[in-house]
Amino acid sequence: MIVRSWLFVPGDSERKLSKGEGNAADALILDLEDSVSDDRQDIARDMVRDYLQARPDRSQQQLWVRVNPLDTDLSLPDLAAVMPGAPDGIVLPKVYSAADVNTMGNYLSALEAREGLDIGATKIHCVATETAASLLTFHTYLDGVTDRLVAMTWGGEDLAAALGASDNRNPATGDYDDPYLMAKSLCLSTARAIDVQPVGVVFVDFRNLDGLRAECLRDRRAGFFGKIAIHPAQSEVINEAFTPSEDEVAHAQKVIDVFEQNPGLGTVGLDGKMLDMPHLKQARNMMAIVEQIKAGNS
Repeated sequence: MIVRSWLFVPGDSERKLSKGEGNAADALILDLEDSVSDDRQDIARDMVRDYLQARPDRSQQQLWVRVNPLDTDLSLPDLAAVMPGAPDGIVLPKVYSAADVNTMGNYLSALEAREGLDIGATKIHCVATETAASLLTFHTYLDGVTDRLVAMTWGGEDLAAALGASDNRNPATGDYDDPYLMAKSLCLSTARAIDVQPVGVVFVDFRNLDGLRAECLRDRRAGFFGKIAIHPAQSEVINEAFTPSEDEVAHAQKVIDVFEQNPGLGTVGLDGKMLDMPHLKQARNMMAIVEQIKAGNS
């Protein structure tokens, strides 16, 4: 199942947890970090574990858990509490380098063994740019990172705080300032280099669904696939934006067909344009995404 939309749900809210199950999101991120106050951590852990255990069938909606950062005293208790529920994966915030992801992988192996789960079954989605140091350590992912890592996103809000900024956008244009554009580019290129899913950053203006749709389409054109939602209404917009349209699918199939009809040629003409191998690869990638989306919705 390919994940287009990842919806954050506070782990200590019974009402929001219940509503999440009926949401269009491909995956829920049951949150133990920013949306839960310190005095409610134990309550949230128990609620998240119970929610996971009550929903073992994840064929239509994956269930992930965002734990607290590894450099806090809350992270390991989070993991120990929720692993009996066999989450599909862990969202790891505020990483400093690939070493944090590998450490998380080691913790998960120990807890999977404790719970009798398949070793390696629990995947990792890291929020790769929420610390100042993280902008200088993307190369560490190229040196070797656990194969549990299947997705990577970037973060502009916590990064602004880490950099001492009062805002992360240019007031004249509304676009992200340079440090955040660098974070976005490094996240995308690193994710593609290590063959994990690059996921678009949250769109905080949750009432502006047109703006969300436009940003999703920009993300998709740039190479990202999927986006994190912070409001239930965002999920359907994200799903639609990251689902290839009928016209896109038809064009991709035409590209594949014309190359198959001309075996041995590295370049072919189609609709007045010259196409080469990168176009064929893009077309095949799109058709693979379509098949994965169909499989997840069946």
